[in-house]
Amino acid sequence: MPLQNTPHWPQFRGPNAAGVGASRALPTRWSATENIAWRTALPGKSWSSPIVWGDRVYLTAVVRPSEGEKPRKGLYFGGERLELPKDEHSFNVSCLSLTTGKLLWEKTVFHGPPSTTVHLKNSYGAETPVTDGERVYALFGGLGLFTLDAKSGKVLWSQKLEPRKTRNGWGYAASPVLHQGKLFLLNDNDEHAELLALDAKTGKPLWQVERDEKSNWATPFVWQSGPRTELVVPGTRAVRSYDPQDGKLLWSLKGMSSITIPTPTTGDGLLFVSSGYVGDSLRPLYAIRPGASGDITGSATAIAWSNPTAGPYNPSPLYYEGRVYVLYDRGLFSAFDAKTGKQLYDRARLPIGSGFTSSPWAAGGKLYCLSEDGVCYVLKAGDTFELLQTNRLTDDDMCMATPALAGDRLLIRTANTLYCVKSK
Repeated sequence: MPLQNTPHWPQFRGPNAAGVGASRALPTRWSATENIAWRTALPGKSWSSPIVWGDRVYLTAVVRPSEGEKPRKGLYFGGERLELPKDEHSFNVSCLSLTTGKLLWEKTVFHGPPSTTVHLKNSYGAETPVTDGERVYALFGGLGLFTLDAKSGKVLWSQKLEPRKTRNGWGYAASPVLHQGKLFLLNDNDEHAELLALDAKTGKPLWQVERDEKSNWATPFVWQSGPRTELVVPGTRAVRSYDPQDGKLLWSLKGMSSITIPTPTTGDGLLFVSSGYVGDSLRPLYAIRPGASGDITGSATAIAWSNPTAGPYNPSPLYYEGRVYVLYDRGLFSAFDAKTGKQLYDRARLPIGSGFTSSPWAAGGKLYCLSEDGVCYVLKAGDTFELLQTNRLTDDDMCMATPALAGDRLLIRTANTLYCVKSK
């Protein structure tokens, strides 16, 4: 589907979950003082992305009485925190003005101690909300889904989710997905993995599918492949595609790495799925043709091409103008021809400090990669690697949330601040 020239950025990675902006006026140069329209301090901790509908920006955050332990940057072992916090946390949904950054409303949907643990680099507000302009749907894993009136912040309905054990107590991250009046919730965990469909207006359960999976952190993807619409759900044991109407399994693909995080994307009539845990030798990137059915593992008919070591770990792959771009956590960047899988350049190095968790995005013929240090590298889209600009936002903050694009504005969330970047 073509992107519309609209400021709406209603979900994780925006329209069609593509990570692509329609405006050619998106800034390419900024700093903490240059081309900043406004900045708003953010209480609490959350790595969810901001979303935008018209002149309104929506955010989730979880606030605790004490600041708690600060996460370290980069990849490392030992981030498990298996003791439940005993202090009460406030789980909040907020609405800001896109024009000014002013707080329009804030709603605490739950106040109390968390019921699950999280990894040191995770947060209790990791899931990005989604909106249709009338309602905002905010998911807090292990707690529940809360649906709020987009204008007033009034809670319209909620759906409790039972807390489940996750791998090594790392917590949750998969964001809710909205499509044609249905809300899809993925709850992969180590006890009882399931995929739920709810009526977006009322919260009424529509269908539920049990999944042969353990913990995963990938957000499902709605793939409109010709006349058929599919709900594609990555997983460690298999990538599976479901009929969004009734949850019927359409196809499955085995052969992923042991930890699955990236969200799929689409372009040139193909679906791109990946899984790239850095500790595995198998880190695949697949290009899948539409119309598949059954087990397509190893199918030359269903799989257009694949690469066994091209998959990213945390950042999601990006399709843009006939190419698939992959950003790796340690600051390497690759490009592939989308139709053939031909590697255009392989693991070109960005001059990084700590690493990358947020997903890359594109607009106006340029690619953007934001490091955990708050440094954004702007690249020229094309067959060769060309670094155009390096923008340092902050020296002491941390960036792990994927930014949002709203027309000619860029919203970057750090641990403490939301920045609105706009060319002056």
